[in-house]
Amino acid sequence: MDPVIIVGAGPVGLTLALALARQEVPSVVLDEGPGKEEPRPARTVVLRPDTAALLERLAGTALGHHGVRWTGWRSMRRRQVVSEIVFAPDEAAPLHLAQHVISGLLRAAAADQPLVEIATDSRLDSIEQEPSGVTAHTRGPKGTYWRGSYLVGCDGTRSTVRKLQDIRFPGRTAVERHAVAALRAELPWHEQALLHRAPPWRSSGPFAGEVTARPLPDGAWRLDWLLPPGKDLVTPELLVDRIRETLAGWTDGTTPAYDLLDTGVHTVHHRLARRWRDGRVFLAGDAAHLLGALGTQGLDEGLRDADNLSWKLAAAWHHGPHEALLDSYQTERRAVVAARLRATDQALPGLRGGGGLRHIVPGTTRGHDALLTDGHLGRGALGAPGAYTASPLAPGRLQGEIPVDTPRGAPVTDVRVTAEDGSFVRLRDRLGRGALLVVLIAPGTGVWDRKHWVSAGVMPRLAAAVTALPHPAELLVAESYPGAPAHSVLLVRPDGHLVTALTGVRPADLYTAAEATVGGAAEEGVEVEAGVR
Repeated sequence: MDPVIIVGAGPVGLTLALALARQEVPSVVLDEGPGKEEPRPARTVVLRPDTAALLERLAGTALGHHGVRWTGWRSMRRRQVVSEIVFAPDEAAPLHLAQHVISGLLRAAAADQPLVEIATDSRLDSIEQEPSGVTAHTRGPKGTYWRGSYLVGCDGTRSTVRKLQDIRFPGRTAVERHAVAALRAELPWHEQALLHRAPPWRSSGPFAGEVTARPLPDGAWRLDWLLPPGKDLVTPELLVDRIRETLAGWTDGTTPAYDLLDTGVHTVHHRLARRWRDGRVFLAGDAAHLLGALGTQGLDEGLRDADNLSWKLAAAWHHGPHEALLDSYQTERRAVVAARLRATDQALPGLRGGGGLRHIVPGTTRGHDALLTDGHLGRGALGAPGAYTASPLAPGRLQGEIPVDTPRGAPVTDVRVTAEDGSFVRLRDRLGRGALLVVLIAPGTGVWDRKHWVSAGVMPRLAAAVTALPHPAELLVAESYPGAPAHSVLLVRPDGHLVTALTGVRPADLYTAAEATVGGAAEEGVEVEAGVR
């Protein structure tokens, strides 16, 4: 079968290629550039714990060595600390690193992966679909025709794939603008991020009263100053004045020594593609959506797109297409991003002084601070990972279903589990292999060798039920899970979202839930393997 064609070699495209390779699906990544991203210290991203874990699985390296995990978060208004959060050493904290570092790590991993081919200097200029596949043509020094089973546009804001498929991209332009500087300086907070609203040294000029400081490796920081609406020019002189003024305000009143590494202006747009699927063509990342106001992170959502789509494409590639499964990508991911955009747009008027919201909902400094903190830390309506509560893949109510602390469709908690070979691993380590995960909650198993309990109690019956499922599945055992009673069974999707929790071993319920998760019964004439590939 033909490989999946991925247009765009940024973090989302490379993540998708590696995620497919992890599930034994070949891909061709069309890169219009020369194969190397220019280092830009001021172009950075904040990753939530689960997306950081996704990249670590695929890149095969600990990202903490290349970025900074925040030790805390501090919010200030004028000279007062409004709130402060300290992350425990073992607590999952946001990770901040340069985007070109992410791209470099993913590109290196792709170069070592035989199932991934990167075609540099290959600019897409046409797409043709047929019932059996898709053909893409590229121009440039290596211009040629490429044949694929599916094509995914991960080619950014000005997506050629989106334009060729005539997909509308409505939304709002320049929702926020920020002047950005990356610099090396000694600031009072060790690896702690800061949001400072209405600083007392604020002067006149094309800057609004909000600045964030986020730590980077080797004593570097990224500083963002919110700009007022409009198109006021930010000259180098103005930016340097603001750097000196801000650094002086945070220290003893005199500007400390600093080394300016990079500057820029970051403009946030809010847009959402009307369609994310057109036959065998899909959109992901900035090609499908733009967001980023109030501290939210667009790349974080793009990585979730790749995680969601990869296992569905892999299932179709290996076992034949389930249209309901492929359609669910747009239904699930577009709904989550649309909800985040709505929440941000509703909060913007009150937070940015435009009236609107504050005339409807009484606002306070602490209330506004809480919303901004949610966006920056990946919590609440503005920042928390989306749950696929209304997914078409969700099974109907099952007789043996029970509630746990993780709602249906939400990402599961990363607990320690025992794998089939007897090793202890994190639950997240077993994600992204294309298999469903069946997790038995069995207190006490962690202190005994697996051979003593693998053939006892409910294990044989559960193992037989897992083998009979209509999609490859892996059986794991955990000593505990938040809110789950002993001997309950969790069914988890390959991208880490909870399908259901059942009381005890219920083969019929488990089968029904698994069948719904992969889009219903297999199409006639298509064979589906059992067991883990």
